[in-house]
Amino acid sequence: MKHLGLVLLGLAVATFAAAAAQQQPVQVDDAAITSDHYPARLSDYRFFADLAKRTPAPRVIGYDLETALFSDYTVKQRFIYVPAGAKAKYDPAGAFGFPVGSALIKTFGYGEGASFKPLETRLLLRRASGWVALPYVWNAEGTDAVLKRAGTRLAVTFTDPSGKPRQISYAVPNQNQCKDCHALAGQIAPIGPKARYLNHNSQLQKLVAAGLLDRAPADAPRVARWDDPKAPLEARARAYLEINCAHCHNPAGAASNSGLFLELDRKAAVTLGIGKRPVAAGRGSGGREFAIQPGDAEASILIYRLRSTDPGIAMPELGRATAHDEGIDLLSQWIDSMPAR
Repeated sequence: MKHLGLVLLGLAVATFAAAAAQQQPVQVDDAAITSDHYPARLSDYRFFADLAKRTPAPRVIGYDLETALFSDYTVKQRFIYVPAGAKAKYDPAGAFGFPVGSALIKTFGYGEGASFKPLETRLLLRRASGWVALPYVWNAEGTDAVLKRAGTRLAVTFTDPSGKPRQISYAVPNQNQCKDCHALAGQIAPIGPKARYLNHNSQLQKLVAAGLLDRAPADAPRVARWDDPKAPLEARARAYLEINCAHCHNPAGAASNSGLFLELDRKAAVTLGIGKRPVAAGRGSGGREFAIQPGDAEASILIYRLRSTDPGIAMPELGRATAHDEGIDLLSQWIDSMPAR
């Protein structure tokens, strides 16, 4: 009986310990973010208390963008992590100033709610040396993702918003391609976490309340939503061009030699492509003369390249295997509405 009592006591202690462990919240592994090595699995970071359901760990806060980058009609689940004792610094114009140890987590997939099937998760990790970009590809069970620094392709079937079935070879970018899109003055930089993109649904205030952001001014800027018919046409078109194109098409970006700059605050018509001839007129021009031909979308190089899926013609060059029909329709309406020259 004494032996049985000891066994029962041991079981009780083990049960209590297991219960206590279950009550302890999962903590992000800060060392996995800041160290020089590259963790093999997404689970190694412990960003999620339940990885399969993408249930965030403490200080991992979900967010979305008022106007977001198009990526083959994928649904994106975005999260910000800032380590305890630190806060990102608000910036009215550029990306927030994230402290070392921060992470931006973006999962791409298809479906909504419980039917969401993740394909890849891209990480931006703020290390002492700067930002590091890493792609992770999910397993078929949706339980974890493995590092694919060389990128890969995935055969994907989905239904687009119009109800049209599509089959594509979905491209997970390699690490260098991640750097290309996020390059700013030779350094990797975030694109989405800016005041104007997050300033809706009280997201800025929620980040402040969670201790991840230092302030949220009442006069924070806000970008138009590209698919909001109530917003002015030009504001929607400019927002779409900025998020989809301006990360390269700016004076410090990968397309700085093009002379085509598409940031939201850009004013000069020719710099925006209106009546602008291309710097190099190869087959990417499609025989058209101007990036934007006012009053004639079909005569505009911009529309021609957005509509193409030919790797030597398509713009953006990375991140899509399909054309965004709805975005092209928006930009075509905007260009057609311009007075002809």
